[in-house]
Amino acid sequence: MSPHHIVLIAIYVAAAAAFVTLLFRDAPYGRFVREGWGVTLSERWAWLVMEFPAGLSILVMMLTGPRREPVALVFFAAWQAHYVYRSLIYPFLLPSGRTKTMPLALIAMAIVYNCANGYVNGYHLFHGAVSYGPAWTADPRFVGGSVLFVAGAIIHISADRTLRRLRKGSPRRYEIPRGGLFRYVSCPNYLGEIVQWAGFALATWSLAGLSFAVFTVANLAPRALSHHRWYREHFPDYPADRRALIPRFL
Repeated sequence: MSPHHIVLIAIYVAAAAAFVTLLFRDAPYGRFVREGWGVTLSERWAWLVMEFPAGLSILVMMLTGPRREPVALVFFAAWQAHYVYRSLIYPFLLPSGRTKTMPLALIAMAIVYNCANGYVNGYHLFHGAVSYGPAWTADPRFVGGSVLFVAGAIIHISADRTLRRLRKGSPRRYEIPRGGLFRYVSCPNYLGEIVQWAGFALATWSLAGLSFAVFTVANLAPRALSHHRWYREHFPDYPADRRALIPRFL
């Protein structure tokens, strides 16, 4: 079995383990930060340090790959656009008064995953046996996946903006977010990322892309449920018809 297949299988196993764990224990960052996780790093720098390796690892795979097909480069550009936002733009848009931190242990785990994720997807795009010819751009999987990817990116960036505006005047106080998809779900930012990487998986039609979508669900779905429960516990007037992640369903 090749290193690529070993890492790919490990990601699926890690996704299952993360999903079960996070259903019962919240990851210690944001509103769920807690003592006992050792040394911490400021939230702003934590996002940069742990997200940047995802873009770097796939870049290495692209530069060392035997081929660079135009369609594969489109996937690469979409990936990098997301991680430029997540690692180099989003952290510096956070309100300056925020004092939240993340444990270095959690950051280290995120770095390992992001390196592995960039590796398996980069291997598939630039080293693997699958070839994306120009005809792939007319395939319904590419078209549908691309639409989902763009829609998901718009949803999660828009939700991020709503949350920043809500805390701009009082970064240490939580309020009920409203407007946009917040009318229907507590965490449209998480929904957007799930839709985005489900679109990537569909457009690439690969086990590597699917592993990213599966891990995203495993990581964010339990957290969305926790956020929804937290809102209901702390705000008696929280909208009763709002769901956690999927309108009218979950």
